[in-house]
Amino acid sequence: MAETRKRTTAQHPLVESAELQAVVRGSHENPFGVFGLHEVGGGLVIRTFQPGAVSVELVEAASGKVLTALERLDEAGFFAARVPRKKAPFAYRLLVDWGGGEPPREIEDPYRFGTVLGEMDVYLLAEGRHLRLFEQLGAHPAEMDGVPGTRFAVWAPNARRASVVGPFNNWDGRRHPMRKRIECGCFELFIPHLQKGELYKYELVGPQGEMLPLKADPVGFRAEHPPANASVVHGLVRHEWHDGDWLERRARAQSREAPISIYEVHLGSWMRVPEEGNRYLSYTELAERLVAYVKEMGFTHIELMPVSEYPFDGSWGYQPVGLFAPTIRHGTPEEFAGFVDACHAAGVGVLVDWVPGHFPTDAHGLANFDGTALYEHMDPRKGFHQDWNTAIYNYGRSEVANFLHANALFWLEKFHIDGIRVDAVASMLYLDYSRKAGEWEPNIHGGNENLEAIAFLKRLNELVYGEHPGATSIAEESTAWPAVSRPVYLGGLGFGFKWNMGWMHDTLHYMKEEPIHRRYHQHNLTFGLLYAFSENFVLPISHDEVVHGKGSLLGRMPGDRWQRFANLRAYLGFMWTHPGKKLVFMGAEFGQEREWNYEGSLDWHLLDDPLHKGAQLFVRDLNQLYRSTPALFELDCEPHGFEWIDAADTEQSVLSYLRKGTEPGSVVVVVCNFTPVVRQGYRIGVPAPGQWAEVLNSDAERYGGGGVGTGPEVTAEAIPWHGRPHSIHLTLPPLATVAYALRP
Repeated sequence: MAETRKRTTAQHPLVESAELQAVVRGSHENPFGVFGLHEVGGGLVIRTFQPGAVSVELVEAASGKVLTALERLDEAGFFAARVPRKKAPFAYRLLVDWGGGEPPREIEDPYRFGTVLGEMDVYLLAEGRHLRLFEQLGAHPAEMDGVPGTRFAVWAPNARRASVVGPFNNWDGRRHPMRKRIECGCFELFIPHLQKGELYKYELVGPQGEMLPLKADPVGFRAEHPPANASVVHGLVRHEWHDGDWLERRARAQSREAPISIYEVHLGSWMRVPEEGNRYLSYTELAERLVAYVKEMGFTHIELMPVSEYPFDGSWGYQPVGLFAPTIRHGTPEEFAGFVDACHAAGVGVLVDWVPGHFPTDAHGLANFDGTALYEHMDPRKGFHQDWNTAIYNYGRSEVANFLHANALFWLEKFHIDGIRVDAVASMLYLDYSRKAGEWEPNIHGGNENLEAIAFLKRLNELVYGEHPGATSIAEESTAWPAVSRPVYLGGLGFGFKWNMGWMHDTLHYMKEEPIHRRYHQHNLTFGLLYAFSENFVLPISHDEVVHGKGSLLGRMPGDRWQRFANLRAYLGFMWTHPGKKLVFMGAEFGQEREWNYEGSLDWHLLDDPLHKGAQLFVRDLNQLYRSTPALFELDCEPHGFEWIDAADTEQSVLSYLRKGTEPGSVVVVVCNFTPVVRQGYRIGVPAPGQWAEVLNSDAERYGGGGVGTGPEVTAEAIPWHGRPHSIHLTLPPLATVAYALRP
């Protein structure tokens, strides 16, 4: 009987010819079915593919004993041998001689290790409900069976083969093909001794057997410095956080009742180092310089234009490829975490622009990822964005929605981000967004609403607020879509706040007018109050308003140089006293002269000029006034926090209104004069008698103004005016905003 078994084993080939040829061609779809130890004909066979090797021997790991030499079955580097052991598996290594005079080297065989993904992970990934998929997909330094290395997993359900490639295997996809977990459409592999810092990509063979362009890891945690685009083995960020106090109080700091003043920043052009080749500041340098500046200026939050890795500098981050990787342009993930920690230590919140609306079609990215429309919608009427030549996510596919939801939670959890500002929401909500008739398909009800995107956004906000209490979400939504910032359970989209794009457009249009013509356009300042409390609004003067020929904010102001700065200060004073949270793009606070250029630093030298320095000082004082005056923020989102005094003085282009807080006597009177004419003896009705102190005057000499005003205090007289029993008699400075608070 023993002789029969021995003869049968001897007659069985070490590998079938078709399998061997498939390995050599790179078309084998089941690497764990051919590589490693296998029972063949009643005995054990070891197989490995080592292109360029001179010889390979099998070594018992426990004893270090060479068990057998492997036979080269193909010149391409396929080796196999019978193993003088009866039981499998057992721990072993391969002793490989690469020639060239170097001694043979022992290596671990990736194909002796078990599965990477656990059964529960596989189940949740298949369901599209794995909110922490970033803990499983991607490249994670890990240990298996006591051996250090890196475990890889990638979702590519329609690929025939997926391999990990990089310098460590000469970018040869035949060397490290992955195991396919058909239950969830993922490929996985543990590569022993592959270390943090190694470059890698995925080589995929599509469903028709076609070789696809090498792909960066969709869940990669670090990338090469652009224009190079490989992923880098890194794993989840490891940072010792010191922001517990901030996290405890941030829910209050980000509520509808809180003062929120946001400084929007493009990290690559806020400040550079010209003496060192105009290089970027690192996250560590930004943690020192930017954070100190924002704190000094009194802003409550920094909003970062997208920091997810992106290939093209000119996209400013709005066409990201590496959603799970902070851009390497400024440093490592740990250094970015340190930046956020420094913000929190200074009491500054961090908001990040997040882009789920589309993605670029770069060959190494998500487009046609596994040879099919995997992440994007297959129908170009839903899957291609004509304005930006980008692909649109398939929000109706559970795995894609889960990928994006998990990404938002990733930034909130791993980097302690305080909120996301969701870019281009309008482009997601409407099936006919920027499309002509015939270029879009109605939904099942015949409407133009993208029902899948709506469900995606609602679930996103439920997760943000449910998983990370105290965090917030902000929508850049440019239409009149109802209830954007109302909870999902009340029928809304669930965002915390919404950018007030209409207010921005109307008021900037007004400010561009010559003062003599403004009397005909005052509705552009007042119309916003008809809907100001329909949403929780942020008033944005964003980067989009200072590019593409629009000029700088200061550049939009008419008049001579003095008048332009006076207009700027008056406008910012109006903005800071208007209902709604505040956002300005970097440079506006000191009157950047030229249009924003992402390739260079802001013009910080302008601060040597008194008018620019005055504008900066004015914004700092605005933030101080705003944060210290409850009447200016407590009821930002409530109609009873605002009351017109006179919105109809169009002939003199003057507006006056009240801002009110929750406590009795918490009230501020605001008057804006948008002409270069001093208004003597201008009477304003006020809600109470007593002393009214000047708390704001944009024409103060310290800001570069003319110093015109009524004085530090004015006494209310029992003269009825504007339907109120008392009034104050003012001298209104030219092109200025003034404010008065009731003395307690």
